[in-house]
Amino acid sequence: MVRTHGPCTHRGSNSQPSGTHQGATLQLATELAKQKNKKRILFRYGLVTVVFVGVAIAIVLSLAYTTTVNAADWEKEANEQIGIEKIIAPERGSILASNGSILACNVLVWDVKLDMQHPKMTSSKLNLPGLDSLAEYLDRHYPRPADLRSLPPDSAAKCSWRARLQREMAKPQKKRNRALVIARGVSENTIDTLRRAPFLKDFIKSSSVPLYQLSRSVRRQPYGMMARYSIGVVNEVKILDRITPKGDTIYRHESHGYSGLEKDLDSLLYGKPGKSRSVTFNSGVSGWETVPARRGFDVVTTIDLQIQDILEQEMAERCSAVKAEWGTAMVMEVATGEIKAISNLERRDDGTYGEAYNRTVTCFEPGSVVKPISLLIAFEDGLITSNHNTVDCSPFMKTTDPHAPTVKTIPEVMGWSSNTGVARIIFRGYGDRPEAFYDRWKKLGLLDRMHTGIAEERPAQLRRLTARTPSGLPITMTARHLDLARQAFGYSVEISPLYLLSIYNAIANNGRYVRPHLVRALRGGDGRDSIVRTPPIMEQVCTPDHARMLRECLRQVVTGGTARSAKLDEIVPLAGKTGTCYPVFEKGRGTGYDHSRRRFAFAGFFPYDNPQYSVVVVVLAPAGSGGAGSISGKVLSRVAERMFARGMLGDTPDYQRDPVASSPVLSNGIGQAIPDVRQNLGVSVRRIAAPLPGSQAPRAVPDVRGYDARAALRELETRGINVVLRGAGTVRQQSIAPGTPLRPGQKIFLTLS
Repeated sequence: MVRTHGPCTHRGSNSQPSGTHQGATLQLATELAKQKNKKRILFRYGLVTVVFVGVAIAIVLSLAYTTTVNAADWEKEANEQIGIEKIIAPERGSILASNGSILACNVLVWDVKLDMQHPKMTSSKLNLPGLDSLAEYLDRHYPRPADLRSLPPDSAAKCSWRARLQREMAKPQKKRNRALVIARGVSENTIDTLRRAPFLKDFIKSSSVPLYQLSRSVRRQPYGMMARYSIGVVNEVKILDRITPKGDTIYRHESHGYSGLEKDLDSLLYGKPGKSRSVTFNSGVSGWETVPARRGFDVVTTIDLQIQDILEQEMAERCSAVKAEWGTAMVMEVATGEIKAISNLERRDDGTYGEAYNRTVTCFEPGSVVKPISLLIAFEDGLITSNHNTVDCSPFMKTTDPHAPTVKTIPEVMGWSSNTGVARIIFRGYGDRPEAFYDRWKKLGLLDRMHTGIAEERPAQLRRLTARTPSGLPITMTARHLDLARQAFGYSVEISPLYLLSIYNAIANNGRYVRPHLVRALRGGDGRDSIVRTPPIMEQVCTPDHARMLRECLRQVVTGGTARSAKLDEIVPLAGKTGTCYPVFEKGRGTGYDHSRRRFAFAGFFPYDNPQYSVVVVVLAPAGSGGAGSISGKVLSRVAERMFARGMLGDTPDYQRDPVASSPVLSNGIGQAIPDVRQNLGVSVRRIAAPLPGSQAPRAVPDVRGYDARAALRELETRGINVVLRGAGTVRQQSIAPGTPLRPGQKIFLTLS
């Protein structure tokens, strides 16, 4: 019984462990499935992460490529799609005199317009009596389209502001003119005045005046026509801007120099354009500056306003006195080559004279005034060695002289302007090799540009003479000899007054050949000057001894030769050379030389014993009698005399170089330029009429208080008073009381403001 029970008990005990094992197995399988799912999920997460990281890296690399390597292309495409790029015109630099006075500058002006669609212009709010008052005001101050007094009554009524405003008010408000022009090119002060005009002043408190203005920059020359053709003018030019994707051509307008310094230095004066962008959004147009415009350089010239004023006055008086067709003149500082003054006058149809084309750079046959160049070559090449050398002045090579054909010394040859004498001297060295004479002119630098800074500068024109043709065949030397003779004394050669003066200046400067120039410095935005270096053309165009002998020859011309009428020894000793030449017929008037007209020239320097300034004067076709000495030479002597009277030559006890005392105020005849410039610069203006010279008592010091500088100088200098100016503007104080007994030569200080 025990055996039977035992096995049964054993089987029962074995069944319990079997169930537990099955549960454990199931649990294990579940855990394994979970681990497998977890790995699968982690793999997927990892894969997604890798994909995202890869995409991010790709985006970053693409962005880096776009913003660096391909940035310009993308920026261009974006700009073309979202906005319009415009060029910002830079402010043009100013042109200044040597003392800093403004000769040309840009001034901001406004065009003022009346908005007839303004809410204040509705019929319900309109004050008709006030509008009538406005019309009356505008008719009086801003008549359109012309001065109403010059129009017939019917036309004047139709053009009046009253009629124009009534026509506009009769229209529906939305169809009225929104830009009814009242005035163009006015100053800011004018705008303030207009805002206070009848009817318009009623809206000032509401800050809603039916006016608006558009600004623009214009070029002004405060001194009017003074040195205008040397300074030059500015014109507006149309320049291609871009071509749109649709094929439309877009232009922009720029102001560039057309003549004079404005043209020659345009790249410096113009500045550097900027850029701006404008983008149209639903809310409106937004614009911003991408590249700022950079203002052009200010150009400081060598022009001295006092000398310029003197030269222009003397040229005007001389040309008017002799009824010349035109006259041109230039003053240069001997030591530096700085051009201190240029004058170009031409007779108008009404008989008056005004600024004309700059003939100081025009080449023409000079006549005898070119003889010092021939003598300079002769001295340097040893053809003559001393002023004691003599020359046979009898007829030679079909050339005769009006003076006695005798043997003359070198100063006498120059003093009496002997054509045959100069021709014989040149033939000593170049008769059998005429081409070498051309080479000597070339060596002097006269046949190449000097780069003076003056627009349209032209080198001298001299035909190269040869003894043989290009093929080697001999040429009849008689013709070549005659041409060489003519070149020696001033025919068959063309040279401008500028180039001619440069040689005279070198003679006055002990042979040092400085470059004539019109620009002293450039002034940038920092206000500091960059000095323009002007190296000499030649350190020595001739030896100091030869320069001294040439000066003695030129002195002989004034003391006992053809320019005796220009002699000024008791005040300022002069030296120079006359030249008379028949001009060629102008186009369409004939061929060859016009013997009914003459061109008179004089070139020289002063003071003779210590040359400071050199001058050239050329006058065409004066009426009546007289020669180069009494016409052109007289201008030089008058300039020297007046510069001495003002204490500008440094050889008087009263001499005082005052850089401030240089700016004459030209109150008469220059329109709106001075007020425009000075208002914009914050300088007060007093305009008075210049009195007539000599209008006060001649034996007493006149009262010049309230006069402008030019009028005061004339009034005092006619009495022999030495004037020193301090400041600019009109005379506020004078150092000698009015009515004081006059003492010739006394000095007076004028304080201007």
